[in-house]
Amino acid sequence: MADYDVITLGETMLRLSPTNLRRIEQANELELYIGGTESNTAVGLARLGLKVCWLSRLTDNPLGRLLAGKIAQHGVDTSHVTWTEEDRIGLLFLEEGKAPRGSRVIYDRQGSAASRMRAGDLPRPLFHPTGARLFHTTGITLAIGTDPAAAAAEAVSWAKEAGWLVSFDLNYRSTLWSPATARRGCDPIMQQADILFLPERDAILLYELAPDTPSEGVLRTIAERYPRALIALTLGPEGAIALAPGGEIHRQASFPAEEVDRIGGGDAFSAGFLYGYLSDKRGDSNIATALRWGAAAAALKYGIRGDFPVITRSEVEALIEGATGAGVVR
Repeated sequence: MADYDVITLGETMLRLSPTNLRRIEQANELELYIGGTESNTAVGLARLGLKVCWLSRLTDNPLGRLLAGKIAQHGVDTSHVTWTEEDRIGLLFLEEGKAPRGSRVIYDRQGSAASRMRAGDLPRPLFHPTGARLFHTTGITLAIGTDPAAAAAEAVSWAKEAGWLVSFDLNYRSTLWSPATARRGCDPIMQQADILFLPERDAILLYELAPDTPSEGVLRTIAERYPRALIALTLGPEGAIALAPGGEIHRQASFPAEEVDRIGGGDAFSAGFLYGYLSDKRGDSNIATALRWGAAAAALKYGIRGDFPVITRSEVEALIEGATGAGVVR
């Protein structure tokens, strides 16, 4: 039996948002949340019942300890985080808007502790055959600096040597790198990954596809580049589709959801998908199960303020089975 089901690697930041849809220049107070794509996924997996460890590099000050504590309180093991007296914690300012004014994100993360993480900061002894079942990271970790990119690549190599599965979420951020640079930077890990997550809009942008390319065509184009991977393509309100090597395309509609906070929705999908995939023992047929769990977890997250998917397994199961409980006070 593995020590962990999943180990994730990446940066987590403090998220600061004005209240009541105010602009930042109007703000008298800021709400504080914790967010980072890999830790969001880790929280979702832990809350669904898996054993999860999150790896990163944090500044040993009250802000760093706040980050680690908030993640740990959801059942994620943070004991292997590397602590440093140097550097800083990254910040994300979110200015929420409603149509016609869109939301706006401002990053203040340059020089963060995680952006200077190296392979030597990672707990190499964890990467043994029974250390975990799956390693997960994202394109954001590769984008924040050459050192964390090299560390992530090394971790993927260790995971593959240990016989683990590797999952990778493209998670493109235009504020961090260009489409061409992202495509080149992510390709080596995507070539090794067993499971790939891509938002359709990112796939179209990075692989220079026509905007009106059908979703199935986008998926097959990605599959041609990465033929060994199970590929899950998220389609926003249209749900998601997935394709295993040599298999059929599986489709999953989205579950109806009233949006409260969409940040972290993709991470909740990854958590639900990985939970469904790792928990279902029926081989390739578990792709449909994984898609249902991913879509349901994402829908629940949309109704939750903050980045973390503060969900339970029973809630996801109820949504999948049709007993949503919408409008019911418990």
